[in-house]
Amino acid sequence: MPQTTSATQAPATAPRDEPNPHPEGVSNDEFRAAMSRLTAGVTLVTAHDADGGPRGEDVGMTATAFMSVSLDPPLVMVSVRNGSRMDDLLAEQPMWAVSLLSEDQRQIAGRFSMKARLSDRLLFAEIPWTRGAVSGSPLVGGALATLECRTEQRVEAGDHTLVIGRVLKVGLPGEDGSPLTYFKGSYRKLG
Repeated sequence: MPQTTSATQAPATAPRDEPNPHPEGVSNDEFRAAMSRLTAGVTLVTAHDADGGPRGEDVGMTATAFMSVSLDPPLVMVSVRNGSRMDDLLAEQPMWAVSLLSEDQRQIAGRFSMKARLSDRLLFAEIPWTRGAVSGSPLVGGALATLECRTEQRVEAGDHTLVIGRVLKVGLPGEDGSPLTYFKGSYRKLG
């Protein structure tokens, strides 16, 4: 017997063409497309792994999910992918640093964001940097600002961990330069 729809009953919606893994109704692709329209500053998050060989190993990752959290005390937050090299290191080692990249440092951002990338040692080889006095982490030369941090809290959030750090030292190399930004899947210059 065919089904009929009364005036008060809502018609059934057609199934979506794409998979919808979330019961709340938004797909990964929809969420990614919406968030790609949010302009973000680009940073390089670094840390020193003292257990990484005889002299240790420097580790870095490009991050756009970075923000100021509090002025008193000075806190910042970075989002790191669960199970990533940086997530594993920051779970054990509380000291890390952030370099706020300038528009001229697009190549640095790209190098440290590659999926099948070279070893961190090779990535740092051709980049001007100094070792942070407080964190022991690499601070990128020519960055707009650098921050040395100590982890205060880690919060698991889906497939990422939010690492909240107290800022222990700030470097402000100069007033010149514009930030490197990320918008719609590409690095961009401001303006």
